[in-house]
Amino acid sequence: FLEFIDKHLAPKLRPGDIVVMDNLGAHHATGVRERIEARGATVVYQPPYSPDLNPIELAWSKIKTALRGLGARTGPLLKAAISAVAALVTPTDAAGWFKHCGVSTPQGV
Repeated sequence: FLEFIDKHLAPKLRPGDIVVMDNLGAHHATGVRERIEARGATVVYQPPYSPDLNPIELAWSKIKTALRGLGARTGPLLKAAISAVAALVTPTDAAGWFKHCGVSTPQGV
């Protein structure tokens, strides 16, 4: 994760930017906050398990519900089921999940 910050995130950060992260252990590793704050950005951690603030949790909920409904119990069936279920997540779903979490998205996304 530190390599990702150094190569991809930090070069794009500007003073005043805010980086919001969940509580994955890697996000709390030594050096994470320091690398981000060295660019003048602020680190904000979400409260523990906060699905109402995280649109991906709403997506996983839809995906897991659909997978359970398909009842795939073998590797090949599960692989096919995952492909089928992934197609159920639409741009409209994503926009709704972001809106539900209070996150604005660019028009047309």
